[in-house]
Amino acid sequence: MHIVDLEEQLDTKLLDEIYRNPDDNQYLLYTRDNPRVPQTLRINNTIGVFFSKFDARKPTIVIVHGWLSDRNTNVNKALTDAFLRKSNVNVIVMEWKRLALSNYVTAAAGVPAVGRRLGQFLKFLHSVTRAPLETMHIIGYSLGAHLAGNAGRELGGRVARVTGLDPAGPLWNLNPDRLRSSDGVYVEAIHTDGGVLGQGIGSAVADADFFPNGGISQPGCLTSFCHHQRAWELFASSVTYDHFLGRQCSNKLQVSLNSCRGKYFKMGNGDLRKRGSGLYRLNTGRRYPY
Repeated sequence: MHIVDLEEQLDTKLLDEIYRNPDDNQYLLYTRDNPRVPQTLRINNTIGVFFSKFDARKPTIVIVHGWLSDRNTNVNKALTDAFLRKSNVNVIVMEWKRLALSNYVTAAAGVPAVGRRLGQFLKFLHSVTRAPLETMHIIGYSLGAHLAGNAGRELGGRVARVTGLDPAGPLWNLNPDRLRSSDGVYVEAIHTDGGVLGQGIGSAVADADFFPNGGISQPGCLTSFCHHQRAWELFASSVTYDHFLGRQCSNKLQVSLNSCRGKYFKMGNGDLRKRGSGLYRLNTGRRYPY
């Protein structure tokens, strides 16, 4: 568990450095040829890209971790493994630890700049390899969800998918830089810890918003941290099994009462052609694959 002080002082020196030079981030490439040891890609390093295992003919999955995390966080490993087992794709893990390891208020303030830089990196990758933006899927967890949204926005909303895994709530409810439906061709959010004191945003932000078990607490969890991380655990499971069916709801009250009677729509998975909109509720189990 982490205490978030929303009145903590901004680290203005760090923010100034990041806004002047947002290139402290690492872009770590994993493929089926190197599923454990990544290759580092750098913006504007064309030769490095050409000598890497990046294949522009394959879809590209970009994974963005959350606050107080780095390349070794569980969400990166779980999603990388799930995607590479399922499909022959490029997986790029973005490590933005210099900002992510600062206090929450500072990290949140720096998200738009770092997100835009991720978008610029993907634009560079597209320009030198001709990898289509329409075959890219950006996935962000917690604060990383809003970062992913800003990356998609930098690319004019042209990436195939943007997925927000329990997008962070504190300081984001009225924030114009939060994840939104125009950030990709199809934008999806999975809400698992959206209570009053939860770490997730709790409200609809995307084309399709899913609220597993009501979106506030998750079976088998006793802490907010567990509820929060269940979003990426469910998503990783969906990439492997594609087994979650949400039922469309007319409003958040139906979500809370589990009284949704609308059409069914799959939650998660890695389908780049996926399209849909609305609020959805589904119920899951306590343990993997849920």
